[in-house]
Amino acid sequence: MVEISTSILSVIKGEESKTFFGLEKAKTDYFHIDVMDGKFVEKDTYNKMLEYASYIKRISNLPLDVHLMVENIDDAIEDFLAVNPNIITFHYEACKDKVEVMNFINKIKENNCKVGLSVKPDTNIEEIYEFLPYIHMCLVMTVEPGKGGQTLLTDMVDKIACLKEYVNKNKIEIDIEADGGINLKTADAVKNAGANILVSGTAILMARDYKVIIDELKK
Repeated sequence: MVEISTSILSVIKGEESKTFFGLEKAKTDYFHIDVMDGKFVEKDTYNKMLEYASYIKRISNLPLDVHLMVENIDDAIEDFLAVNPNIITFHYEACKDKVEVMNFINKIKENNCKVGLSVKPDTNIEEIYEFLPYIHMCLVMTVEPGKGGQTLLTDMVDKIACLKEYVNKNKIEIDIEADGGINLKTADAVKNAGANILVSGTAILMARDYKVIIDELKK
């Protein structure tokens, strides 16, 4: 069974408490925190996500899955370590070189936090193979990062399959997370390709009953 990380990007203002408690009751596995800076991606959710993550930490024991879509990774790691996340994922494309990638991996791990590395749709998955033994999760963006409610790019399914094949062949223990356009129509394709953590936001939050959708996505 796969795990579900619910993106809280489109939570309605004023309904945060009700939504977070509802998601916990519906047994989401993680709260997915989409951190955007208005530079690496167009949208800016930085302060809102820091506020939401802090609030969730006070009311829930569910793990926080922090996804940094930012240029200044160093500062963002510092800011979000404060909310004691389960994992912090940063973007390969936001790093100036491979030395910096390893520096950020080590910084996160040294703070007793799991580390994830994310790639945009245009990035060849082979570029990050060398880092896989040092991280806990690889996040494959199945849409262009920065906006909720997008349609899954179908060729990303092949990208996940290539990653899964490489991981199996080299006996690397790692989670593969798919993020973007995940709903009841697209979930099977990414699961069959090898993703074991699915990020879904709009599909879950628009549902009348969160648990029905989460249970279906997990199957």
